Amino acid sequence: MTVPGLRRATGADTAGIAQCVRAAYTHYIERIGSPPGPMLDDYDRVVRDHRAYVIDDGGEIVGALVLMDKEDGLLLDNVAVLPSRQGEGIGRRLVEHAETEARRLGHGHLDLYTHQLMTENIAMYLRYGYEEIDRRTERGFPRVYMRKRL
Repeated sequence: MTVPGLRRATGADTAGIAQCVRAAYTHYIERIGSPPGPMLDDYDRVVRDHRAYVIDDGGEIVGALVLMDKEDGLLLDNVAVLPSRQGEGIGRRLVEHAETEARRLGHGHLDLYTHQLMTENIAMYLRYGYEEIDRRTERGFPRVYMRKRL
């Protein structure tokens, strides 16, 4: 079995990214009462305007990462992994790539946020060394903001 390739996303990947995100986040709709923010994004625009990466396994997008430049650093905006591929380390690989990119760009930390009801994500990021720095509601979503010092 070959290791799926991590690469910068292109315009040809947008449908695959959107499909991966839908599959990864659909199970949260019932819990939070609406589609999570990443399900509402326009991935043509995201790929064009931000730092988007994919893990491609033989032409199938099995993981996606979106990083956004901010005034004070880099925001890990989205990590999505196909449910059928979760548990293989794909999400961890994407988060590590985000941290590497932040360091490469000269940032001393990496920020992210997740929905307050996505408790397993909060626990995962705490295990990865992130700390909670804020909670606030934006665009109708109660968010937990986290940061990892690099």
